[in-house]
Parts: sequence; structure tokens; C-alpha cells
Amino acid sequence: MSALLIMAYGCSSGDNSNDNPLMARFNSTLNIHEKIERNSDGTITYKSVSWGGLIGTVKEHNLPVDWSAYEAITFIFTEPTKVETQLLVSNKYKSYGKIGITQLTCNFDGQDVTSIDEVTLQTEDSTVLIIKDIVLTPVSGSWKTIPLRTLDCHFGDWKDGFVLSPEIFKNADIRKGDKLEFVYTTDTSDPTVDNWLIKTIYNATDSTLQGNETALNRWGCAPVGRRSTVYRIPLTVHDIVSLSEKGAFVNGLRLNVTQVNILRQEN
Repeated sequence: MSALLIMAYGCSSGDNSNDNPLMARFNSTLNIHEKIERNSDGTITYKSVSWGGLIGTVKEHNLPVDWSAYEAITFIFTEPTKVETQLLVSNKYKSYGKIGITQLTCNFDGQDVTSIDEVTLQTEDSTVLIIKDIVLTPVSGSWKTIPLRTLDCHFGDWKDGFVLSPEIFKNADIRKGDKLEFVYTTDTSDPTVDNWLIKTIYNATDSTLQGNETALNRWGCAPVGRRSTVYRIPLTVHDIVSLSEKGAFVNGLRLNVTQVNILRQEN
């Protein structure tokens, strides 16, 4: 899968070698104690505080943009992160990054991204991040949906979960490059809550799937956004072998899962 790096203009001084216009959009923060420095090599130094935020306004002519032609946005760092990070797209879709990653991706394929106004990078604690590039990945062709299971599972506060048997994955003939897709609604009945999680492990083990290991918090959970409706995990060879042998157990927080699918890219 190739990534499209949007090029056009920059807004920093000096001999800036990075003319990615998306980088130039990140010029404000959520907290007055945070700092942004634009470096001569085109990188951005972001000095963050806990759950502040580096904000990029991506509007065009003061109107939200349509990102339907893209499936993800990725921040590339010059050094591994020292604290957990989070990426928010218009406060709708969320991606989490554990300590030690060099890039953080928010996948929004399958979601409604016809009206995007801003992207926010946050850290769990005070730290310094040097951002090398920000990349939009274009939609890579069409995907065939292979239904695995239809259900009505309300996770609530971790009280319910469900098992996907090995036979389900064997019958779907899962392959490298497939994605495991969960379709759900978020429980937003409590306006004070801003935390929705999904956790997928090989059944009867404590091991999470390899395909989304960099997007999990310290408890092995994948945070999702308030308005999100789909979560997808790209399957590795290890995932395929383990799911075919053990199946999967899925649980979470404040989600109602209604459908599980395999997505397979069509020629």
C-alpha cells in the first residue's frame, strides 16, 4: 500500500527541506504551556503537556474538507516515543499509540470522513516529539465483505463479550492482507464519558492480535472515537495461524457490536 504525501507549500523560516503543506497546518496547541518549534530541516518540535494537543486545522476556504479518497493519516516521528500518544480526527475517530513507536496512524476507512475540520496529536504526559512528516494514505481499491457473524452484543462495562470460533475463520479462508472488521455503535448516553474500547485476543489466551499491536494501550485495548462505527485490524500471518487454531474472544467498553466481517481486497 502506498502513501500519498501531500506537497505544496511550507510556512517555516530558513532552508526548510519539507514542503508538505499538511505539516504547515499544525500551528496551534490546546494548552498555553505547550510549544511548537519549526526547524530548518522541515521537522516540527512539539513540547507537550499531559493531554494538551498539537492542532492542525485542515479546512479549505474555512470549510471542512472531504477525505473520502483517503483511508488513514500517519504521523512519522524522528525518534521512538517516550510516552503513550493519541491521534484524533475531528474528535470523531481516534487512534492510540504505545510507548516506543516511530509512527502513529489513525485509520478511518469505512467511516464518514466527508466533513473533516481538524486533527489533534496528544500525549499522555509531558514530552518532546519531533515530527518528521504527516502522510495521508489513499484508499487502496475496493474490498469484498465476507460476513463472519451477526449479533447484538452490548459490552457495557466489560460485562459481556463473544467468541469467534476457529471454524469461523477457517470457513472464511482468511489470508494475509485481509482485515478483521467490527461494526458497532458507541453508547453515548452519558455525556460525561469520553472513553470507548475494544479488545481482541486469541481465545483462551492473554495475547492480543499482532495486526494492531502498536495501536493498543497498556492494557491491550484499542480506544475508538465517539462517532466511530467501524474498527478494522489488518491480519498478519501470525494472526491467521492463531485465529485458525484458537479463534478469538472480543470484549470492550460501551460498544454494541452488531456485525463481524472479513474484508478482502479485490483485484
